[in-house]
Amino acid sequence: MDQKDLKAIIEQVLSEMHITGDTAKAATAAVQEACTSGTCSQIEEGCIPDVTEVDIRTQYLVKNPEHGEEYAELKAHAPCRLGIGKAGARYKTMPQLQFRAAHSAAQDAVFNDVDHDLVEKDMGLFIVQTQCDSKDVYLTRPDLGRKLSPEAVQTLKERCKKSPTVQIYVADGLSSAAVAANIPDLLPALLQGLQSYKIDVGTPFFVKYGRVGVMDEISELLDAEVTCTLIGERPGLITAESMSAYIAYRATVGMPEARRTVLSNIHRNGTIPSEAGAHIAEIIKIMLEKKASGTDLKL
Repeated sequence: MDQKDLKAIIEQVLSEMHITGDTAKAATAAVQEACTSGTCSQIEEGCIPDVTEVDIRTQYLVKNPEHGEEYAELKAHAPCRLGIGKAGARYKTMPQLQFRAAHSAAQDAVFNDVDHDLVEKDMGLFIVQTQCDSKDVYLTRPDLGRKLSPEAVQTLKERCKKSPTVQIYVADGLSSAAVAANIPDLLPALLQGLQSYKIDVGTPFFVKYGRVGVMDEISELLDAEVTCTLIGERPGLITAESMSAYIAYRATVGMPEARRTVLSNIHRNGTIPSEAGAHIAEIIKIMLEKKASGTDLKL
């Protein structure tokens, strides 16, 4: 690809991102310079380097820093947007583009629905829904995301094992990306861990437009001793794929939030899904032994 074609592609991408004026000129120059100097990976036909591929833990852009090596060593331990430098009073071009990309990924995770084929065919889960009938209702009426629809209640009564020791289900929550990225490894690891402890498990399923609190109604409906929901968390600007496990012993509708035990930051750069599954199984085992959860459970 020659420089003329590269410049046209970069300008088109920046235009679609609504980046114009001096910022667009600076971004075009920066990407062209990086590509021609060999600091970017090879450009595929019709593509420019992906700014999201940069590990920001290694990105230190402050010129002539004091104690730069020590600061960079600290920064390597956490993916924080620190030490990225400035051009006058503004962020530099690359951090700005990375920020915009992370913000877009977060919006996509919230507003996109989980692929039903992924849930039903790949994960083998059947789908029920809360009283939310759309994404807009889900985002504006959290209370409806805590209640099952009448159809969902009937489906669970017909298809789920009654009075299981542990009832596990998956919910989309606020990140469809978290479900797609983590559940294929997380759920099998969790089920395998519970099986190794010889703990009875109910019928797993998927709740669309689910909030954490819907686990209380599910617990009462199925008479589960322990209920565990694997749910997508509200995405941030570091990752849009974070998932949490909320676990409760004898959950009941209207119970205080302090009765839930939470394992959070389940994603590839946090607690990896397979390890999280094994850890959740161990927590559930302790929960059953002590017959407590949340602040009453001492781990």
